[in-house]
Amino acid sequence: MAKAKSEEEYTKYEISRMIGSRALQLAMGAPFLIKLTKKDLEKLGYNPIEIAKLEFKEGVLPITIKRPMPFDEEN
Repeated sequence: MAKAKSEEEYTKYEISRMIGSRALQLAMGAPFLIKLTKKDLEKLGYNPIEIAKLEFKEGVLPITIKRPMPFDEEN
């Protein structure tokens, strides 16, 4: 299994977009991708953004970033 990209490989805008998108999924009822106990959820205040941040740190977000390739003016 390929290792997830680390935080240094994304811009702050890409990270915000991934976490925000995942938080929306969680708020709409998507299942958690990491194991969280009831105590963990209470500590996080059942906040989907905080859960999405944890998932990002664990490298399990099912979201990818596509970057456009630079335009080549020679061809």
